[in-house]
Amino acid sequence: AHIHTRHYSDRVPPLLPLRVPTFPSFLVLVLVVGEAAGTIMSGLGRSQSIRELAKKRTGSPLGWDRDENLKSSTVVIKVGTSSLVDQESGLPALSKIAALIEAICQLKRKDRNVVLVSSGAVGFGCLALGLQERPKGVMMKQALAATGQAKLMELYGRMFNSLGESCAQVLLTYENLGNKSQADNAVNTFEALFKLGVVPIVNENDTVAVEELRFGDNDCLSAMVAAVIGARMLIILTDVDGLYDKNPTKHKDAKRIAVVEKVEDLDVDVSSKGSSLGTGGMATKITAAKIATASGVEMSIVSAVDPYVILKVMNGDSVGTLFKRRKLVTSRNHKRWIAALPARQFLYLDEGAVKAIKKKKSLFSAGITKIIGTFPSNVSIGICDMKGNVFAHGLVNYSSMELELLKGRQMSDVPKILGYIGADSIVHRGNIVLLEFDPTSPESKAHATGLEESKS
Repeated sequence: AHIHTRHYSDRVPPLLPLRVPTFPSFLVLVLVVGEAAGTIMSGLGRSQSIRELAKKRTGSPLGWDRDENLKSSTVVIKVGTSSLVDQESGLPALSKIAALIEAICQLKRKDRNVVLVSSGAVGFGCLALGLQERPKGVMMKQALAATGQAKLMELYGRMFNSLGESCAQVLLTYENLGNKSQADNAVNTFEALFKLGVVPIVNENDTVAVEELRFGDNDCLSAMVAAVIGARMLIILTDVDGLYDKNPTKHKDAKRIAVVEKVEDLDVDVSSKGSSLGTGGMATKITAAKIATASGVEMSIVSAVDPYVILKVMNGDSVGTLFKRRKLVTSRNHKRWIAALPARQFLYLDEGAVKAIKKKKSLFSAGITKIIGTFPSNVSIGICDMKGNVFAHGLVNYSSMELELLKGRQMSDVPKILGYIGADSIVHRGNIVLLEFDPTSPESKAHATGLEESKS
């Protein structure tokens, strides 16, 4: 199917019937669906096919070769439910959403790849069904998410199409990004969408995510996505214009913090909660900042009142609060992925194993004293000392069930215990990231052990 466009310069296109900001011109996507399935027709010319578009963007007929420049120019923008819905009327804030889409399109015209992480599925489901607040039951939330996600994507699709752009829906769970192969597949999809010029719109897959596998809020989801795809910047649009030293709703003398060099040293009041239709708050944004900055991604918290503020952020203007990144010594993508995931399963080690890992050695079964959590192989886990302090993340080669049998034993006993010859280490040194930062560096650096990817 070919996509055709018509240029309207004198009026707002009919796909946006309500009042929106006036733009110089619009490219309106004219979709005339014929009776024959799969036929899309228009009275104007022919556009590029997908193959031609990929060739134009990459120089390759199919265009699937990896381009590291894609990552350095990628921006992740997160918008919450409170920014998409008018708090007084409870209806979609169409003018604000339209301004957000226009700002994203302006970034794309500057050769930026943009990922939009959007909340709002449950909120739009509530609006569609006339509910005033989010329900508490899990099944009810999942049903509302299924209802609202369709409404939300329909709105985004029409607005992007009116500006000659396309968008795609990407639904993720913690399990997807917590598994190496699934995370790699997700990154491949993002890269293919970028090369086709499509804006990925990401949300948590609420209809299938169970409580123990949920991100909990899209602030953390956006940080993990930014880390996994190697984005340059994460911009979180929220109902406040940055981080304050005190809660601005309680203290009139609260001062905005323009730049945060080390997020772990913050000592501020983050007691503000999310809206009635949302789940986030300032505390979740601090958690997101820790994930993003530790993975080499800078993050800004700015007000969603004027979505064009994202252009000011990308221009380097002092708006909102900027969290400086703490770049990993290694720039390899799998290191970013390992560092980005908040650990939910843990291995406790004896003193000798802790010292060995800090000296850039692999982890072996003899040094494991305790396993916390249930997990398969090939996932990121937290590595703790005897006191329970998490000092590293690693990609584990064995499942928790297998490790229960192997802990305290020699690796040479693996065939006898498990009945097969497995990997020669529990966590290869090339898949371990030490969570230690250099306080003397202007851009804090984490010591990442190993420079080679594990072949296990």
